[in-house]
Amino acid sequence: MPDVFDEVHRRCRAGEPVALATVVATWRSAPQPPGATMLVAADGTVTGSVSGGCVEADVYERARRVLDTATPELARYGISDDDAYAAGLTCGGILDVFVERVDARALPALDAVAAARRAGQPAAVVTCVAADAGDPAGIVPSDPARRLGRRLVLVGQRVIGSLGDDRLDDAASADARGLLAAGHSGVLRYGYHGQRRSGGISLFVAAYATPPRMIVFGAIDFAAAVARIGAFLGYRVTVCDARPVFATARRFPEADEVVVQWPHRYLRAELDADRVDGRTVVCVLTHDPKFDVPLLELALRHPLAYVGAMGSRHTHDERHKLLREAGLSTAQLARLASPIGLDLGGRTPEETAVSVAAQIVAARWGGTGRPLAALDGPIHQPG
Repeated sequence: MPDVFDEVHRRCRAGEPVALATVVATWRSAPQPPGATMLVAADGTVTGSVSGGCVEADVYERARRVLDTATPELARYGISDDDAYAAGLTCGGILDVFVERVDARALPALDAVAAARRAGQPAAVVTCVAADAGDPAGIVPSDPARRLGRRLVLVGQRVIGSLGDDRLDDAASADARGLLAAGHSGVLRYGYHGQRRSGGISLFVAAYATPPRMIVFGAIDFAAAVARIGAFLGYRVTVCDARPVFATARRFPEADEVVVQWPHRYLRAELDADRVDGRTVVCVLTHDPKFDVPLLELALRHPLAYVGAMGSRHTHDERHKLLREAGLSTAQLARLASPIGLDLGGRTPEETAVSVAAQIVAARWGGTGRPLAALDGPIHQPG
């Protein structure tokens, strides 16, 4: 839903119902992760994607039907060996797609999420996507179908809406906050009264975590290119440099903020204020020991997602020596991506930024950085 949330909200505020298709679960080499969405408006307009093209036509027809009937549908897509014309995934993956009608009745939830996003606060939307006729305890609810599409929204400690049972609301809220803290969307399964077991009811948690941060140290031309590609990848980008003549918003229009401060002092303050977490990536482009050694010593002592540093082989060797003398362990030094980036042969700031971004993506998902043509097995690894 994050890709199309603003359009959903805008149309519902205007009184236009839409059909929203959401990937709620995937297996093997599925092309889109849980949370990927596609909106189909009453006028036929499509926004977003659930598979990159494999099953969109079938999802579109389901969405048109759901718009008319207001009855949610949960569909599973995979490879069809029996019917070459069936909608399926050529990549070999499997995905579940939940299709629901969203209209003005959802405005309290949509308004709450929109306000949280504007304020930079995390929020989660918990939606019932499947309900069995009974559960292993023999409890048969009178209205399993009416549970479909029920939702509650979590913003801070506020809970808006209900899934139809107080105990279920409590259990789902607690577990959804755990997913939100990790920045993950996914499915939770309970009994109809919140019992933690597989049967009964399936809830999809769409996590609207705050964007991960990219902090670029060193206000040089390479930093401008890295800031641009960081923004493209969805990071909230900060450029920091101790020299005010170089650290200006005019030189870094793609950055969300430009800070004039000694690098290690800025990172220390951000760590102390809990504005840096395990999703944060740090790119050190200063290649000046008085800036980068105290900064890297601090960064490598914390579990950040990625720490990379620019410089020649000689600079790298000298930096390692100084960092070892500062007391960093072999394991901590092994986390340093230096010289920064993958070997793409690039020379310009923009080409260098692509190599840095490629290394960050590979670190995030466990990629090898090798050509896909040279590898066997699934293209998309689980995770």
